[in-house]
Amino acid sequence: MQVNRYHSFLRIAMVVTAFVLLFDGGFLFPITKQLSGVTKSYVASVGTGMFASVPETEINSLSAQISEKQRELEAREAALNEREIAARDYGTSDTANNYSTYIISVILFILTVLLILNYAMDWVRVRQLRYGK
Repeated sequence: MQVNRYHSFLRIAMVVTAFVLLFDGGFLFPITKQLSGVTKSYVASVGTGMFASVPETEINSLSAQISEKQRELEAREAALNEREIAARDYGTSDTANNYSTYIISVILFILTVLLILNYAMDWVRVRQLRYGK
């Protein structure tokens, strides 16, 4: 049986994908799902910043006040949304609404079946070539 780089890369990519799905879905340990979420939010918040100062004028102060009021309104809206979500989800389990976990597990199962099928077909082909049956 001849194994070329493509097949090696394909197998490695599938194994890496399976481990990422196991890690991200929290199948092995529930803490890995939380760690993945925290890592994603940390990576999303990393950025470069630059500060500049502008002379204080009446327009700038009014603009700052409007921005502050806007932030307060957004914070109140976020708190209201959280309360609505908590009220709506009261009494329901977290796993009942988590369809992504089921989708990831189905994809992982299909990849595993395909990998086993690939090895079985390679084994049959090599055996036929070797023994001429």
